[in-house]
Amino acid sequence: MRILLYTENEKLVGKSGLGKAIKHQIRALDLAGIEYTLNKNDDYDILHINTYFPKSYFVAKKAKKNGKKIVYHAHSTEEDYRNGFIFSKITSKIFKWWIVKCYSLGDVIVTPTPYSKRILSGYKGLKGKKIVDISNGINLDFFKKDETLRKKFRQRFKFKNEDKIVFGIGLYIARKGILDFVELAKRLPQYKFIWFGYSPLIFSGRRVRKAIKTRLSNLTFAGYVSPDIIKEAMNGADLYLFPTLEETEGIPIIEACACKQNAIIRDIPIFDEWLIDGQNVYKAKDVDEFESKIRLFFSGKLKDVTENGYDVAKQRDFKIIGDKLKKVYESLY
Repeated sequence: MRILLYTENEKLVGKSGLGKAIKHQIRALDLAGIEYTLNKNDDYDILHINTYFPKSYFVAKKAKKNGKKIVYHAHSTEEDYRNGFIFSKITSKIFKWWIVKCYSLGDVIVTPTPYSKRILSGYKGLKGKKIVDISNGINLDFFKKDETLRKKFRQRFKFKNEDKIVFGIGLYIARKGILDFVELAKRLPQYKFIWFGYSPLIFSGRRVRKAIKTRLSNLTFAGYVSPDIIKEAMNGADLYLFPTLEETEGIPIIEACACKQNAIIRDIPIFDEWLIDGQNVYKAKDVDEFESKIRLFFSGKLKDVTENGYDVAKQRDFKIIGDKLKKVYESLY
């Protein structure tokens, strides 16, 4: 059994959550001992396709015509596309039509969470399709608690040892909650705020472009950084803030859990079944609640829940994810 892992425009998606998910997928297959190729010209038995661009659609159509079985990985929904880049709100229905056209080619559709599975199951054109939820997973051998990284992180970004640091991760899009992040930096000048991630501002929308240009002594936009530096932040900062408005999973929160980092996340349906307020993370509905929870955290009034958070990460280890993907492939072979 040989799998073709096909990804279109790898350079384009490489710095996004989708790009990270695909790298995770490759690692999971390695650990599960599954033979695969990344070259669409090689021989293969099952096509596992990760992207929904035009070439991806035609690769899947050709595979279907040739009698190949297809696993279509549904990393995106209309709901997480909307409120993303500029014009995404007015084009979301077209986007939904297109991804349904792509995903429907799959003999099995894989999506990261039960939440995204429920959304996809409700789409006309996908009703009755076999949809399996499998996390994008995490490398627990890499993302882990490492107290030696605290000093390294603070030296890299010129923070003092006594600084209280809040960090966020995401593209420069409204959906990631960057507007609230900047507003919180304004409201809480006694704390340092740093945002990791980048996307071209031309696609970001006027409000986000204005927010990115905000100049505050306690606010830093670090741009795109390597996983090593994200790992430093997970260990060297004090609090991870995830004010996202919509996700299909949200890999960074799993990384934070793996590093036993305290986290406050947006209280949205995607997190309902696996991240519990006051049990393994803390949640806030809006910018006022985020401000309140941050103040409570730094005043020592919120108990530490990071050990329970680590249990969330353990359930999504690459070794487990690889075995789950293997079962999907074997069901088709």
